[in-house]
Amino acid sequence: MDLNSKKVSSSVQIYALGGLGEVGKNTYCIENDNSLLIIDAGIMFPEEDYPGVDYVIPDYTHLRENQSKIKALIITHGHEDHIGAIPFLLMQVKIPVIYASKLAGALIRNKLEEHHLKKAVKIVEFDDDTIIHAGDFDVEFFHVTHSIPDSFGMYITTPQGTILHTGDFKIDLTPVDRDFDIAKLVHFGDRGIDLLLADSTNADKEGYTQSEKSVIKSIYDVFHHATGRLIISTFSSNLSRIQQIIDAAIHFDRKLCIFGRSMESNIQSARDFGYIKIPDSYIIPADKIKTVKNNELLILCTGSQGEPMAALSRIASGEHRSIHIQPGDTVVFSSSPIPGNSVSINKVVNQLIKCGADVLVNSIFYNLHASGHPCKQELRLIQKFARPSYFMPIHGEFHMLKQHAEVAIELGMPKDHTFILGNGDCLRMFSHQIVEGTPVHADAIYIDGNNINGVSNSVINDRKVISNCGLISFLIAIDQKKSQTFFTPRFKTYGIMLGSGKGSLIQKLPQILETELNKRLNATTKKEQIQDMVRIICNHAFEREKIRHPAVISNVLFIK
Repeated sequence: MDLNSKKVSSSVQIYALGGLGEVGKNTYCIENDNSLLIIDAGIMFPEEDYPGVDYVIPDYTHLRENQSKIKALIITHGHEDHIGAIPFLLMQVKIPVIYASKLAGALIRNKLEEHHLKKAVKIVEFDDDTIIHAGDFDVEFFHVTHSIPDSFGMYITTPQGTILHTGDFKIDLTPVDRDFDIAKLVHFGDRGIDLLLADSTNADKEGYTQSEKSVIKSIYDVFHHATGRLIISTFSSNLSRIQQIIDAAIHFDRKLCIFGRSMESNIQSARDFGYIKIPDSYIIPADKIKTVKNNELLILCTGSQGEPMAALSRIASGEHRSIHIQPGDTVVFSSSPIPGNSVSINKVVNQLIKCGADVLVNSIFYNLHASGHPCKQELRLIQKFARPSYFMPIHGEFHMLKQHAEVAIELGMPKDHTFILGNGDCLRMFSHQIVEGTPVHADAIYIDGNNINGVSNSVINDRKVISNCGLISFLIAIDQKKSQTFFTPRFKTYGIMLGSGKGSLIQKLPQILETELNKRLNATTKKEQIQDMVRIICNHAFEREKIRHPAVISNVLFIK
């Protein structure tokens, strides 16, 4: 069979390793027998109930097993939920080339340099006119408006049909960046789109997403009323917002000091390529803060999501070496909470207020943030412009995906032509027809520090149990000659109150363990078996009393 006949006979699979049923770790794949194309490689920030986890990435097992087919990784834009996992991907999978826009490419290079991976992969820049030939797939691009410059959607031609991927977008008619290239999107619709993959993050909101420029008035009002130091925190990758803040600083003649490694590197890269414009004379180093009057200083920092190690959290807790909150400071959160981060943000807000700062967050009173994602009217427009035959909503929690699919159905798409999938679920395209296919392996890996092996689900579950219910540790001594306990087990508790209720049961546990273990021990019982017995006996006791299970560990000693 020659290559051309193989192309015709090979169906095309479309699936996500991350980004479905969640907001983050966007990683989408298009694959046939000969070629595998990856779109984005993002991280997801963990929710409060993932103790000790810095971020979450997809499980790349399927890519490792098929890396001989991988032709390229294509990046839609430079946000962390689309590029943040690239270092971890490169440590596990051989990627021949990364295609990215100029700004995204610069941000990726910074990230790879931090991880000592500068030479691990070739990065090739694309623009509006680029056509990429990646194995059996051809890729063309169209510019979209988002909260970071150089954001793109893509039109992918495969041997079995065409796919349009919007990337993250909103239809902003007064953008800070360039216009959304609606004409090119309509042109792709005229050529024919078999499958549309579209951003769903605001699919539960009616109307239009407000323009980025709508935030300018509120930002200027904040500058006008701030009588002391002004501290503004936003996403380090929200370069459109950062430019507006800088414009206001220049207008009100405030010097700018930048805190946060990602904020510093992103602004420097954006300045190098002309996306951020600020004279050098307006930027001051941290050690010069005390030389500037309070009402002439702007501090721009990371930490708008309450991240424990980010600059704003360290400022709020008094741990930052260069700046401490003082009465008269105004602190602005120019962002909206990512799902799961509200508790962390509220903690930082309360710390700042206790220190005497005036704190402003996005609300109906202060319009300090505009989303970069489309609401329902924009989703309807995309459907009208693209006119796809099939539709798969992407990038969102399941209720967002469902509501996005309902938008397509409302506009006349047959319900059986819409697909609400989870990570690993697969669509199969053959001769312009699409059906559900065989799933691929997809799971989450929890990153603790820079360990590429990640943390297993069992470790995460243990951490949750310890965090919620405490821990009890037993010392078990076994007389090997008698196959009996040498003395009544001794214990120590962590995070458990001793006394009535749960405490009274825990006081009885050593006697319960001694009785139950002596019934089960014999000359061949191994250490691991005894540890399992201790855990099972304790858990049965907790269940009988209908109380929450603390984590149980035991140290077993054999005495001859």
